[in-house]
Amino acid sequence: MTELFSTLYQFDELIRVGGYVVITAIVFAETGLLIGFFLPGDSLLVAAGLVAATDATLNIWALAGLLSLAAIAGDSTGYAIGYHLGPRIFIRDDSRWFHKDHLRRTQRFYEQYGAKTIVLARFVPIVRTFAPTVAGVGRMRYRTFLTYNVLGGIGWVLSMTLSGYFLGRVIPDIDRYLHWVIGTVIVVSVLPLVREWWLARRRSS
Repeated sequence: MTELFSTLYQFDELIRVGGYVVITAIVFAETGLLIGFFLPGDSLLVAAGLVAATDATLNIWALAGLLSLAAIAGDSTGYAIGYHLGPRIFIRDDSRWFHKDHLRRTQRFYEQYGAKTIVLARFVPIVRTFAPTVAGVGRMRYRTFLTYNVLGGIGWVLSMTLSGYFLGRVIPDIDRYLHWVIGTVIVVSVLPLVREWWLARRRSS
């Protein structure tokens, strides 16, 4: 298990060895499967863009297209899981790969932002994984869900991969500092969770 996590977060090696297939599979699993919340999302997309800028084996537009499709398909899968399993998901026992608290946190996020959650959640770790499932449980109209899903999926993938790509083009040898870039992305991506935790503490005090 330790080796799995170590490999997952060695982004440059993972991307160069796994190529399109592995990156696409990770994006789909993180957005579509309830056990995918621990997978690297934002940081992997930025790293993929950086690698595409310095490695001719990856084409940025092919990468963005494949990952957008994976993100959209992933959310649709999560919606289907929530739609067909319904409230039973909330009474499922916790395990190493599933925690009801993640669902409850996402439900609060959904109650606050409504259908826009499907777009906003793309940029919030953990919530990104569970938002489509909560939408399915809540029986959001699928046409509405799909519209936000497509907008959010494409927006998320393009913003992250192109940020990495243009950094790689503008800053020479930035791949030497990949870990610093990824660390910054991880810190920025968890800020919404920290803010939510802080607001929740204020409300309960």
